[in-house]
Amino acid sequence: MVDVTPLTPHGRNPSYPSRPLPLPRFLLRDEQEALAASLEDPIQWDVDTEFEADVSFLRPGLSRQTLRRLRRGEWPPRLELDLHGHTRAQAKGELVAFLRDCKRRGIRCVRIIHGKGMRSKNREPVLKAHVRHWLMQRDEVLAFVQARPADGGSGAVVVLLRTGGQ
Repeated sequence: MVDVTPLTPHGRNPSYPSRPLPLPRFLLRDEQEALAASLEDPIQWDVDTEFEADVSFLRPGLSRQTLRRLRRGEWPPRLELDLHGHTRAQAKGELVAFLRDCKRRGIRCVRIIHGKGMRSKNREPVLKAHVRHWLMQRDEVLAFVQARPADGGSGAVVVLLRTGGQ
């Protein structure tokens, strides 16, 4: 350190512009692909489930009597959500917001109309399987059954929701 000469103080800091951080293009692409895949929401069905006329769901630990009572209409739906004309992404957002509102208001039973697919391409229901799949994933859903013919039949489901104390 004997041959080092100190710099003259001139009040400036010799800083060089820092290089911008590299963009994680592959990470961003992967995240966008994951988001797109989550909106597609592929559904895995057993062959038996796919062709079953009356699809129902019961949360584990609940009595089968709950399904019978729901089918008989012992809990009349207090609200309904009509998803006709919605895309899958729109329908999922509407369903989540609807269930959140029902939970906030303490509503026990609702009807969700997904349609029978009469006006869709190939005359097949577009949202039916997706709505049922989404309902099974929601903790506030205790059970659901296909609506009675007078209430929409195979184009709707009646859903029993968890209330605050359960």
